[in-house]
Parts: sequence; C-alpha cells; structure tokens
Amino acid sequence: MILCCGEALIDMIASPTVSGEQGFVPHSGGAIFNTAIALGRLGVPSGMLTGLSSDMFGQQLGRSLQASHVDTSHVIETDRPTTLAFVQLKDGHATYSFLDENSAGRMLTPEDMPSQLPAVSALYFGGISLACEPCADAYASLLDQHGSEKAVMLDPNIRPSFITDQTRYRTRLNAMIAQADIVKVSDEDLDWIIPGPESLTDKISLLLKEGPAVVIVTKGSEGAVGYLADGRSTSVPVKKVEVVDTVGAGDTFNAGVLAELERAGHLSKQGLRSLNPDQLKDALAKGAEVAAVTVSRAGANPPWANEL
Repeated sequence: MILCCGEALIDMIASPTVSGEQGFVPHSGGAIFNTAIALGRLGVPSGMLTGLSSDMFGQQLGRSLQASHVDTSHVIETDRPTTLAFVQLKDGHATYSFLDENSAGRMLTPEDMPSQLPAVSALYFGGISLACEPCADAYASLLDQHGSEKAVMLDPNIRPSFITDQTRYRTRLNAMIAQADIVKVSDEDLDWIIPGPESLTDKISLLLKEGPAVVIVTKGSEGAVGYLADGRSTSVPVKKVEVVDTVGAGDTFNAGVLAELERAGHLSKQGLRSLNPDQLKDALAKGAEVAAVTVSRAGANPPWANEL
C-alpha cells in the first residue's frame, strides 16, 4: 500500500447563488488527499495518514476517501476543526485563503505517528503539511522512522506564504529531500530550494547529490522532465486538452507516476535506484495522462481507471 501522509481539507470554491450573490461550495481536497483519491481510483492500494475532524467537513472527507477505496486505518480522528481553503478561480488558475489555526490536520505531533507500518510499501509526502507546525515535524519524524525501509516520494509544492520561519523550514525540507527516493518539483519550487544564478541543469545536479534516485521537474505547458542520479534524463509533453481549471493537476500527476511505478514493479528503494530512462518515461507519461483528465473538468476530480 502507498500511504499518503499530509493534509486533507475542504476547498470552499466560489459559486453564484440563486440571488446572484457569490457563495462558496465545500469540495473535498488538499494536495495529499487528492493524490490518495487519484491512486484509489486508479486501482492502486493506497491509504491516508492525516488528522480528520469529527465535524461535518471531516465526515465529508472521510466519506470521500472511502468512496474512492482509500484505506483510512491510519487516519487520526479529533474534535478540532477542519482546515478550510477559500478558493478563487481566475482564468482557470486558483488562489487560496486558508483557515488553519488549531485544525485537526495541523495539530498532529510526532507522538501521533504510527511506530509500525507493516502493510505499507511506499510513503508519499508534500504540500502545506511540510510547512505548518507542529504537523510538519510529525511527518518529518515519520520519515525519519520509516524512510530507510519504504520507497519515498516527496513533492514540497512550496507556498512561501505558509513559511513563517524560513530557516526551520529549509532545514526540515533538506533533511526530507535527503531521505527521499523521488523528489518532484516545479521549476519555481526548484528556484526556491536552490536560489542563485545556476542553470536548471546545475540545480538538478545539486538536488540529486543530496540523495534522491529520481528528480522530476514539471514545467506547466512544457511538460515534465525526469532525471536519474547517473545523469540520464527523459521527458514527456503535456497532453493537449481543453483546460477547465488546474486544481489538483500536480497532485494527480504524482498519482499517475506512482501508479505506473507500482504496476511495473519499480516502486521500491532498489527498483528506483535501478530505474532506466524508458521506465521513468512510462511513469511520467502516465502522470501526464491522468493530469490531463483532471484539468479537463472542474475541480480536483481525478479519473477512474476505466476512464483512461
């Protein structure tokens, strides 16, 4: 099972009401949640480790996970409130305002993390959960405890507005990158992680030297490029579709990559270290295929396997 570790929240998406005033409709979401949902819909055994509230929104999130066949045995239930993200869409692109203080997901601590994960073969981390304390320290401690024996994918999806202590964040993130087997970044993420005048190629080399077997860089409409530790690389274009919005695109891309690696038997530490460019390209292509379906319809609504 691939265990997705991080935020599950409610996207409050603007929608006109019958009176003409703007209202907000609650949609289940969150970067890590979206990836778990996409994996479940693709038929990949997947689970979610997060904090879920007992409130009406937490119950909605729980039902959404179960409806997409995501294992919830590692969900930590609490009476704290659910994180709300108020979303404004302009030209298909989303901007967010978050209500996250004292939330069910944010207040997880290292003591809440499971000491054993017998049914888990891979761990997936990322999103705002890596920036918001104390849950960021909780997920870092989970990686410290289990990262040496599980395949690990990390997508920091950096949002500078969430980072209150840049030194602490960089220290924690750099330690997690060093333990990850796959690091997926956007070109903007890469420039934040490694600021300076170096070229993209040089920054990729520096990131690979930290320890990952694979670095994937997404470039929006220019597609995605995958780099192996030995210097070889491969790329795929985006699939041409009519874009409705980009909500959840990167999250479902990650699910496609993980799903293909799992299907082909490469999703292990040894398998990822011996990956060749063609095998990596197959994984990137699956990510692009899954993401293309998601952006062709409203919201983070990943495809089921029979839709591909």
